[in-house]
Amino acid sequence: MLTQGAVFLVETVIGLFTLTLLLRFYLQLVRAPFRNPVSQFVCAFTDWLVLPARRLIPGLWGIDLASLVLAWMCELATLAIVLTLRSADLKSSLGAVGVALAVLAAVRIVRLTIYILMVAVIIGAVLTWVNRYSPLLPLLANLTQPFLRPLQKRVPTVGNVDLSPLVLIIILQLILIVPVAWIELTVMRLV
Repeated sequence: MLTQGAVFLVETVIGLFTLTLLLRFYLQLVRAPFRNPVSQFVCAFTDWLVLPARRLIPGLWGIDLASLVLAWMCELATLAIVLTLRSADLKSSLGAVGVALAVLAAVRIVRLTIYILMVAVIIGAVLTWVNRYSPLLPLLANLTQPFLRPLQKRVPTVGNVDLSPLVLIIILQLILIVPVAWIELTVMRLV
């Protein structure tokens, strides 16, 4: 029971920090407006780690790779700590387990990215109905429009209601169910 509590704390604390690092990466990737409370919070919360890491991990074509690599490293650390807490023997075949954990951490980053996109689509859709002048709407639009725009060209509106967010959520859910879950199960068998 104590182990479950420790696992919960590790996954929650490091998971929230990983989420913040991923948000920083994607907000910079889509060039979201910085003069937004969410963007400012994300930058202020992660600056202490990202700014020194940029000296070691340079950006590529204007992409902030330091935030992405740090998010992956946090996920890798979470997996290693959780397996250690659950008394897994990580030393027996360190090479194979290390590669499996690295791949599993990358898969979990992809899964978290899909969840970020799904939540952004849902909140953006609700805000367009409730409060079109919310300061979050431009930020969410920057995150979701690259994915919604191609669907909006193909999915017709029904009674002036844009169904493309619903179609995108279904597609993202299918991606989570089929390839992401399959890769995660396959890699977990190696650990």
